[in-house]
Amino acid sequence: MSFFHRRDNDAVRDNPPVANGRVADIHITEHGSDFYYAVCAFMGFVGIIMIGFSLTKRRTDRLFYYLTAAINITASIAYYAMGSNLGFTPIGVEFQRQDSDVRGFERQVFWVRYVDWFITTPLLLLDLLLTAGVPAPTILWTIFMDEVMIITGLVGAVTETGYKWGFFAFGCAAMFNVFWTLLWQGRKYARHLGSDIHRCYVVCGLVTLIVWICYPICWGVADGGNVIAPDSEAVFYGVLDMIAKPFFSFALIFFHRNIDPARMGLKFRDYDEDFMYSAWGNEENRRLHGPERKEEAVPGEGVRASEGGAAPETTTATNGAATHTA
Repeated sequence: MSFFHRRDNDAVRDNPPVANGRVADIHITEHGSDFYYAVCAFMGFVGIIMIGFSLTKRRTDRLFYYLTAAINITASIAYYAMGSNLGFTPIGVEFQRQDSDVRGFERQVFWVRYVDWFITTPLLLLDLLLTAGVPAPTILWTIFMDEVMIITGLVGAVTETGYKWGFFAFGCAAMFNVFWTLLWQGRKYARHLGSDIHRCYVVCGLVTLIVWICYPICWGVADGGNVIAPDSEAVFYGVLDMIAKPFFSFALIFFHRNIDPARMGLKFRDYDEDFMYSAWGNEENRRLHGPERKEEAVPGEGVRASEGGAAPETTTATNGAATHTA
C-alpha cells in the first residue's frame, strides 16, 4: 500500500539554501537534514517522557521535571527547523577551502541554533544551581554570563571577517566564568545539603562541563573556520546536544527522584495548603537536613518581618473560657 511507502526527505529541495537575497553554496544535504530530524524526534520524545514523569509527583514538586521537559521540547523545535533547512542565513566565509565539502563563498549558518541555546542553557544552569541551593544573586550573574556567551557566539558566527574571533574570545571568557561558578561555588553549596544532593550535582555538573567545553571547538571548525562540512557540523553539535540535554535530563531526574525539593529551599505552597504551615515546614527541613543553625523563623518565609522569630500565637480553652497566649 502507498501508505507504507517510504517517502524521501524533500526538505532541502523544498526549502533551498537561499535567504536575505543570498545563496549558501556550503549547506546541509539530505543526510544532514535526516540527522536533524532524528535528533528532533528523540528530544521531543524525551520531553514527553519528562512530562510523564512529572505526573508521578505533587504539583509543588515538579520544578526539575518541568525544566528538563522545557529544555528538550525547545531543542526539538529548533532541530525541526534545521532539519527543514530553515532558520539560517548565508554568511561569507573568512577561510576559503579547497575541499569539495566546504568549497564556496557563502556558508549556511543556523541562527535558530543560537535561539535554542539562548533559551535552554539558562534552564540547564537553573537545574544545576537550584539543586545546589546557590543564592539567587549568584544564579542571576551566572545566567547573565551564559547569555553573553551565546550572544557573542551568534554575533561571531554572522561576522564575515577576522573580527569574529574577538567575539569568540569574549564568549570563551564568559564560559569560563560560568565554569568557575559550577566548579567551586556550586560544589561548596551542594556539599552542605547532603551527600545525595552533592552526588547529583557533581555527576550532572561534570557532564555539563565536559560537553560544554567541546562547543567552542565545534564552533571554531564550523561557523568560525569553515573546516568541516555542514553535515559534519550537524552530527558534531547533535551528539553534544543529545548528551547535554536528554542524557543530562535522565541523570538529573534519576538523582532527584527521592530528594525533597524543600531541602534546597524550593518549598512551594499548593492551593489547599495553609501558608503558615508551609513556612514552618521550611524551617523544619532546614533543621533536619541543613547545617546546624539557630532555630528561629526567618522573616519573609511565611512570617511577617515585624514578627521576626516570634512563635505563633495559640489559643487554649479553660473551663469554657478562651485564654489568649503568645
